[in-house]
Amino acid sequence: MMQARNFDLIIHRQMDFICSFLFEWEQIQNCFWQSVNRKDVVLINTNSKQMKKICLLILMSGLIFGCTSKSEQNEKIAAENVVNYGHVWDVVINEGRSNILDTAYAENVVLHTVPETKGKAAAKAYYENYITGFSDRKFIVKESFATGNKLVKYWQFKGKHTGPFFGIPATGKTVDVIGCTIATIVDGKITEEQDFFDNLEFFKQ
Repeated sequence: MMQARNFDLIIHRQMDFICSFLFEWEQIQNCFWQSVNRKDVVLINTNSKQMKKICLLILMSGLIFGCTSKSEQNEKIAAENVVNYGHVWDVVINEGRSNILDTAYAENVVLHTVPETKGKAAAKAYYENYITGFSDRKFIVKESFATGNKLVKYWQFKGKHTGPFFGIPATGKTVDVIGCTIATIVDGKITEEQDFFDNLEFFKQ
């Protein structure tokens, strides 16, 4: 929604500029016509109208090109975020290498857990519980998509509880849970995450 408002603001500013330009052009024409012989007015008027059309076309072309370029840039960033985000969690969960979060997370990242987890070090420690708590881990991204700086990931996590998990001793049980994550990514850094899954069912297993 924020992107839509920004896009509308750009459009309004561009149109205001065009209208202002055309108004000033009209004023210049009027002053100029008053300073020439009457016999030249018809020729000047014709040329002025042609020039106005050319200027309007140039301005509108610039507006369209600018909007298209911005849209294409946003789509490119969103696509890159999907690829990079998927890679990060493949490395963290499946490979058990949480050190990648040192560069993936922003310094002031927030995880919307209960209670909230704030800061890179705390967020990294939070997910290390999954590495120490489970063996035979499989983290599968079933689907993910992004728009602007927002990303949604639909995932499945499987593993065997063979180590301490947030203070819970190993039970030897296997878990299989499905959930989704909403993330915010700014300048290539994860600034916010919120997971949605059935916690009760997860801890029952």
